[in-house]
Amino acid sequence: MHTYDDNFEALYRIAFRVAYRILGQQVEAEDVAQETMAKAYTRWWRIRPDAARWVSKVSANGAIDAWRKRSRQDLTGEDLVRSHDGEPIIERLALVDALSRLSRRQREVVVLRYLAGYPEADVAEILDCSVGTVKTHASRGLHSLRDTMGSDR
Repeated sequence: MHTYDDNFEALYRIAFRVAYRILGQQVEAEDVAQETMAKAYTRWWRIRPDAARWVSKVSANGAIDAWRKRSRQDLTGEDLVRSHDGEPIIERLALVDALSRLSRRQREVVVLRYLAGYPEADVAEILDCSVGTVKTHASRGLHSLRDTMGSDR
């Protein structure tokens, strides 16, 4: 039997990785990952068969919410240039906005495939669909992200 404790470390890494790739700040990503894991604990018996997908989705949504709560007035000019990992904050803001505009399934595929780093076959298994479906949603999602964010990114 797969208990919450047995899965905690792997799921926490997923939650943190997804949140960090969206937020670019370790402390905020840790907060989102911890909140995600607390929610997972209270729902464990319901989410257990699909825990990796659920954790990825909840972490991505938590990170997007964290971005929305930040107001641009709270960021200094220097903050808008680079995050702790050196990536431009403005690009992260654009990514969060673009992700929120995708359909639910496209967002799930993009988050699992490109933010959580799962191979296509694993994404297909997590989402209970074919690899072809994953490829279709990934292609459409990436196309939409490019349109939303501009082709130069």
